[in-house]
Amino acid sequence: MLTAGAFSASSLFNLSLAKGLSTANDAVEGYTPLEVAGDEDYWTVIQQAYTVDRNIINLNNGGVSPSPRIVQEAVERYNKMANEGPSYFMWRILDQGREPLRQKLAALAGCSAEEIAINRNSSEALITIIYGLDLEPGDEVLGTKQDYPNMINAWKQKALRNGIKYTQISFNFPIENDEEIVAAYEKAITPKTKVIHVTHMVNWLGQIMPVKKIARMAHAKGIEVICDGAHSFGLMDFKIPDLECDYFGTSLHKFLSAPIGSGMLYIKKDKIGKIWPLVCNDNPRGTDIRKFETLGTRSFPIEQGIGEALNFHNAIGPKRKEERIRYLKNYWANKVKDIPGVSLSTSLKPEYSCAICGVSIQGMTPQELDKQLFDKYKVHVVGITWENVSCVRVTPHVYTTLQDLDTFAGAIEEIAKSKKV
Repeated sequence: MLTAGAFSASSLFNLSLAKGLSTANDAVEGYTPLEVAGDEDYWTVIQQAYTVDRNIINLNNGGVSPSPRIVQEAVERYNKMANEGPSYFMWRILDQGREPLRQKLAALAGCSAEEIAINRNSSEALITIIYGLDLEPGDEVLGTKQDYPNMINAWKQKALRNGIKYTQISFNFPIENDEEIVAAYEKAITPKTKVIHVTHMVNWLGQIMPVKKIARMAHAKGIEVICDGAHSFGLMDFKIPDLECDYFGTSLHKFLSAPIGSGMLYIKKDKIGKIWPLVCNDNPRGTDIRKFETLGTRSFPIEQGIGEALNFHNAIGPKRKEERIRYLKNYWANKVKDIPGVSLSTSLKPEYSCAICGVSIQGMTPQELDKQLFDKYKVHVVGITWENVSCVRVTPHVYTTLQDLDTFAGAIEEIAKSKKV
């Protein structure tokens, strides 16, 4: 049965997609990822691997991304297998596929497989760390008002329960100066600060934060760093250890296009023993990363479907994929940025943004713009009103076509013109 796994010769990727992608890759051999980013013939092959409904234009991939057909079929295959004899096929067959999957995820992350745990999403991964850290009453944690709400609420709950102090600074994005961002964190540090929580790519409007610089500053002061990589992993071409953070959590169902409800936790090897597992384990102070996976019965089909998503991602190439999605973001953003009444909330410089970009129209709330885009143009985005962020978040993916973005940009222009007094 294991010969039917994602990393075998009979994987769904090898059976149905490998040849076509190999031919497409051969056609762009010798071109840089930046050059390939605008090659529509190449990306048409990628687009055809998805089953998305072309009657709507989905530009909210920052929430959750669709999986390509092979990933969906893998989940269906494993689900059918599990139901043929659940306790046998789940525990004796599918459960054995976790170690090869751990190895492949670690290879993409650039770390040891002994530092990777597989779970359901970035919230679960990061809350494992937040609740698992031993912090004393009076210890301080530093985050921002622009972090993800689940993480903010987890820290607030820990503050209520354990008597720690949770401090939030605030940024006015976009910011095109790493030193300004690092300095803001550093200024808020006190002698009692034990942890800095930083979001790699701010989910509201796509600002890329200088995690490595923040981590170096923090470590020089004896402070640990937790990185929320929900939107960066599977999108940007980086290795987790290069960020120099101590802890990292991500959702694999965003830009990696893994099955919905899949995630990953990274903990530096020498930190594992100090973190309590979120769910009980027979050795909670042990140094085996697997102590964070004692979830009991889980969705083995979803877990094993991750492997096919990795096959697809690696066949495209991480850097090539990053540059294509940044190209798509810049394509529409440059079309609308000079339209009267239209404002962008995101830098267009490559070091400060990639996929996500915020846009607003004077005289409209984000929710009004969101509704009009869908009702009239069948463009699905998400209106954001959070702290000092007010925009519509727009996030393309590799299956997004230039025609989709032309429709969206044209809609923004039409709506903006209709709002002029």
